[in-house]
Amino acid sequence: MVTANLNTKYDLWAHIYNQYWGAKYCEHNLPPFEKLLQKFHMYQGANILDLCCGTGHMAQHLIEQGYQVTGLDISEAMLRYARENAPNAQFICDDARFFNLPPTFDAVISPSGSLNHMLTIEELQQVFAKVYNSLLNNGVFLFALNLEDGYTSWNGAITDGDVKNDYAWACCDNYNPEEKIGQFKITIFQQVEESWQRLDITNLVKAYSQAEIISTLASVGFTDISVYDMQGNPASAEYNDFAIFASRK
Repeated sequence: MVTANLNTKYDLWAHIYNQYWGAKYCEHNLPPFEKLLQKFHMYQGANILDLCCGTGHMAQHLIEQGYQVTGLDISEAMLRYARENAPNAQFICDDARFFNLPPTFDAVISPSGSLNHMLTIEELQQVFAKVYNSLLNNGVFLFALNLEDGYTSWNGAITDGDVKNDYAWACCDNYNPEEKIGQFKITIFQQVEESWQRLDITNLVKAYSQAEIISTLASVGFTDISVYDMQGNPASAEYNDFAIFASRK
């Protein structure tokens, strides 16, 4: 059995993400993000950074809508698929906490809850500061996060998986409400010559509150902060599920 470390885990399951999750997440997240990009006057030709872009499915849809898109992700294996899926986008391999790009973007988006992988508010603040620096004045930051109710269904059950001739995989997830930490574990069995190899990949996520996110955005200089549900409609202060945050530089 092989256990993935932090530096390699995304590379190791990039093929599964590309085949099973990339297009599905894009289909789910695209409508509210398109709606909000229009609301904030991001029209054809706008320059957009897709932060934690994964396998590039969202980048391709945005290009088809007439946007200029740069994708950034920590996993080079994910980006190899992204370059195939969105050949007209630009892609950068870097860490969302540490990247340095000049202020050239009209908008930065992160649609799939990827920033829940930041396990401390300090890490989130690092990301927000890097995003702020990459935006043009009056630029827009749109990102989705699971708030706590988004993880209440994580109970240790197998939630996804498949069996093929030469590999099989399954995903199960659970959530600790006291620590506000969730984990989803991907187990892959892959045929290597005459034997089968098992690989376990554990991914940790953190649930935050609306108040924590709003305060942290404001601390790095963002203004006009608002919260939306997954239909792209304004959310109440009590809303505690999968939320989209919007703010301006």
